[in-house]
Amino acid sequence: MSRGFKVAIAGATGAVGDAMRTILEEREFPVEEVRFLASHRSEGKKLTFRGEEISVQVLGNDSFRGIDLALFSAGSAISKEFAPAAVKAGAVVVDNSSAFRMEEDVPLVVPEVNPEEIANHRGIIANPNCSTIQMVVALKPLHDKWRLSRIVVSTYQSVSGTGRRAMAELEEQVRSWVEGKKLECQVYPHPIAFNCLPHIDVFLENHYTKEEMKMVQETQKIMKLPNLPVNATAVRVPVMVGHSESVYAEFEEEVSSEEATLLLKEAPGVEVVDDPGKNVYPLAIDAEGKDPCYVGRIRVDLYNRRALSFWVVADNLRKGAALNAIQIAEELIKE
Repeated sequence: MSRGFKVAIAGATGAVGDAMRTILEEREFPVEEVRFLASHRSEGKKLTFRGEEISVQVLGNDSFRGIDLALFSAGSAISKEFAPAAVKAGAVVVDNSSAFRMEEDVPLVVPEVNPEEIANHRGIIANPNCSTIQMVVALKPLHDKWRLSRIVVSTYQSVSGTGRRAMAELEEQVRSWVEGKKLECQVYPHPIAFNCLPHIDVFLENHYTKEEMKMVQETQKIMKLPNLPVNATAVRVPVMVGHSESVYAEFEEEVSSEEATLLLKEAPGVEVVDDPGKNVYPLAIDAEGKDPCYVGRIRVDLYNRRALSFWVVADNLRKGAALNAIQIAEELIKE
């Protein structure tokens, strides 16, 4: 890499912003200068990067002067307001929100799946939803072999996907439960401690949630299968970090669990963890802080030889958000 790049992180004080900062260091991304941006509440807060304390600045339209790469993780409204200003200033934006994902001229990219789309950007590249990312990373090698015809997926998503307030709420509810106190709900409509909520994001007129429809539409776009039937049920569970998914995938040809396992073992970004006889399978608690998508419980459907079921787990703050964004940036600078 011949030079360093000037990088801005919008939403630097959030959970994903923290992960972005950590991963830039871990992967030795060639940063010449870094700029941390957030709301007025965080102005002046010190964040450490490569041993240096850097003050958080207030995000504004003039925040991107001289910036080469802007990593956004501050929500859709913020991205819609400030990403165009970053592009106008000459930066390439990698946006972690849903603001631009389904726009035709914005690439929606998972580097292990469709890196060729990066070259088509017009200043903004979208990072998919966390639950979509880990599923398509696992499905890509299987699709290349047998070609997908249908997906049914149920997700078990951690509270960190909602943010720091949700993580604090789970911790406080657990403490209240132990002490015999009433469980107070501020972030979710029902207690999340010792509970599962089949409700992520808002309900739509078709009775699916927005999170579920993101998985449908994003998978179709990323896989270049606009008519692929995808049925999703998204569930919030009392886990701090790490999303888990039960995936049922139908293909155009008969499949083999042994061959699927070999394909997945060779696939980029995947680690197979699958020895049920020894109680070995992917766990959210083991995925936290790690990069791969862990796949296990790989088995052919009992009644349909063209269908596979498997379990996939990933750290939603890393591969589901920050890591995927930085992998996109790494592909960008290869150009």
